[in-house]
Amino acid sequence: MSILNNFRLDGKVAVITGAGKGIGAAIAKSFAEAGADVVIGARTLSDLESVAKDVEAMGQRALAVPTDVLEFAQLQNLANRAMQEFGHVDIVVNNAGGFPPKPVSQTTAREFENAFRFNVSTAYEMSRICAPLMVESTGGGCILNISSIAGHKPTPCFAAYGTAKGALSLLTQELAQEFAPKVRVNAIAVGSTKTDALNTVLTPEIEQTMVDLTPMARLGEVEDIALGALYLCAPAASYVTGEILGVNGGLERLNMQMPRAWGGVG
Repeated sequence: MSILNNFRLDGKVAVITGAGKGIGAAIAKSFAEAGADVVIGARTLSDLESVAKDVEAMGQRALAVPTDVLEFAQLQNLANRAMQEFGHVDIVVNNAGGFPPKPVSQTTAREFENAFRFNVSTAYEMSRICAPLMVESTGGGCILNISSIAGHKPTPCFAAYGTAKGALSLLTQELAQEFAPKVRVNAIAVGSTKTDALNTVLTPEIEQTMVDLTPMARLGEVEDIALGALYLCAPAASYVTGEILGVNGGLERLNMQMPRAWGGVG
């Protein structure tokens, strides 16, 4: 058997949140190309339908389920729809999340808590719902959390987002210990990746500075993250759990320069 077969996902069903565009959409399409059927959740149906069309063009099935991950009942519905349509769940990708860089002085405690809920609590709930379904339907599976280099490389203006992603990375390791050996749990610590969210703050000058501060001399593409996701969710990584894979161009610090509270740039 070719070693490349270990990167196939034939017969697998993957549930992916935040899959309407960006990293989530790229992961859905890469999984489909590797042979998986996908259940994709996001708030905007038209985005999901566009991704589903691309998946179906590859000969795989796609179930688009409008989902607001902040409404936990909708996470349960996403899992239920996957089971009703396909009868099993093999892979869950907790991709939905985010929070803009913002000074602490301008970030209320409620906003801080909301960042935690969006990035961590949603992944916790989806994992809690789906891990038993994986074991009951196929004997096991894998969970992938999309974390960030901001979770372990502190920088000004990322207190809310960085703390949340740091917690998500630790949650990944905690769940890996609790769910082993049936369900593997890993994460990707992404770096600056070209998505709609990043594009809202990019100017040519900011982008050039970020590129200059990145050892690999470019920003990430969503396909870079999708390739890491494919490895971690494929049989190739069957002996890998509790790991935080860095896909970030070699960054040792964030490449978005932000002001300190009382002068200077971090």
